[in-house]
Amino acid sequence: MLLAELLKELKYEVIAGNTDTEVREIILDSRKASEGCLFVCVRGAVVDGHKFAQDVAKAGAAVLVVEEEVDVDGPAVIKVPDSRYALACISAAWFGHPARELKTIGITGTKGKTTTTYMVKSILEKTGHKVGLIGTIEATWGDVSIPAANTTPESYLVQKYFRQMADAGCDAVVMEASSQGFMLHRTAGFTFDYGIFTNIEPDHIGPNEHKDFDHYLDCKKTLLRQCRVGIINRDDEHFNQIVEGATCEIETYGIGESKSAFASKDLRAENMELVSRPGYLGIKYNVKGMMDFPVEIDIPGKFSVYNSLTAIAICRHFDVEPNAIVEALKEVQVKGRVELIKVSDDFSLMIDYAHNAMALESLLGTLREYNPHRLVTVFGCGGNRARDRRFEMGEVSGRMADLTIITSDNPRNEDPQAIIDDIKTGISKTDGKYVEIINRKDAMKYAIEHGEPGDIIICAGKGHETYQEINGVKHDMDERVLIKEILEELK
Repeated sequence: MLLAELLKELKYEVIAGNTDTEVREIILDSRKASEGCLFVCVRGAVVDGHKFAQDVAKAGAAVLVVEEEVDVDGPAVIKVPDSRYALACISAAWFGHPARELKTIGITGTKGKTTTTYMVKSILEKTGHKVGLIGTIEATWGDVSIPAANTTPESYLVQKYFRQMADAGCDAVVMEASSQGFMLHRTAGFTFDYGIFTNIEPDHIGPNEHKDFDHYLDCKKTLLRQCRVGIINRDDEHFNQIVEGATCEIETYGIGESKSAFASKDLRAENMELVSRPGYLGIKYNVKGMMDFPVEIDIPGKFSVYNSLTAIAICRHFDVEPNAIVEALKEVQVKGRVELIKVSDDFSLMIDYAHNAMALESLLGTLREYNPHRLVTVFGCGGNRARDRRFEMGEVSGRMADLTIITSDNPRNEDPQAIIDDIKTGISKTDGKYVEIINRKDAMKYAIEHGEPGDIIICAGKGHETYQEINGVKHDMDERVLIKEILEELK
């Protein structure tokens, strides 16, 4: 493809060569440089691609896209204000702008993104749509499933996936759009048909992430300047800040009576009721506003109402009938997100990805509403991460659970016992009861063996992960497999 075609939607300056240059490949990694490639010099958190400009030129690169002038001979050199943004636009052109062949749905927010994407996929596929998904767990379409490295992949991969989805016959794609993804322009180069803002709470603030909450919020608000229709949680306390500066048409959703200036374009959940049976936890409610029908889902808690209502607000635009929505929501289950695993007729057990204090507190608060006989947590904390997380999670579990079983998560390069000791420090601030069992399978077995009628047991922290990282090595460990083994052993 000619360089001029790749640069059509960019502002740029030709430093060397010309735009009639033929490009054979787009690369980010200098080690993959080849004859005729276009190399984008990206500034990373650790490595600056500009430092490898000469190496790439010697390898036969046809074009370098840079933010600063580089001393090279041979390749065309194109200077742009932001090479990450340029990468997104170049990638979109390279793959033939596949987003224009799909209905694109972007979901951002602190919580709820993963579950909502799977709900949307389930509902739309129930009515004959072929849907691709990109998110925290995987990128998937048809029979293809590619494990995710980032919630929102690099822009080149986003466009590559879009192209593969379109070529496979998909007519829609739903993806998680993270604040990091916006900050690093991973979703640039196209316009979302629907942009969804689920909620926002302080998170991802620190080195190499966001300097403060305002920056975090502003990055997420990018979605509402990059979509045609914005669908926003009206109940979020930051709602007015979220909609400020939005350039899209706005719709809202929430719980309770309509209470906003957007009343004619809202969707609401009313008459919520918890549903609890042996081995089953769920919730039901009535959809009101732009649609009107009852819903029941087997994922517990108020946050499940928000997630499902978000999915309904999106699928309404695809003219999905209420009965199809109801049936799809009954069947949807998201791996590692309040995932109920049947182990007994007497008590409930679930797996969830809650791996920080905020998520754990929200989850335990939700489950407490079901009035369990006991609330039992099984969790550890990751090694080589902030110790404060361990103290905080220990304190939350000690305060909110009836029994905490402290175990190992991904110890990485730390001593698992040292991590457990930090969690115990947090629990010691409470009157909470606990036991410590380093081996995670043994800890889960203890929880199941000692389960009492009416208990809710939550295995937190691993969620969808199928490994345990120890000293730089990822060992196979899927909690679903462990549970099957435990049940066999207990027969």
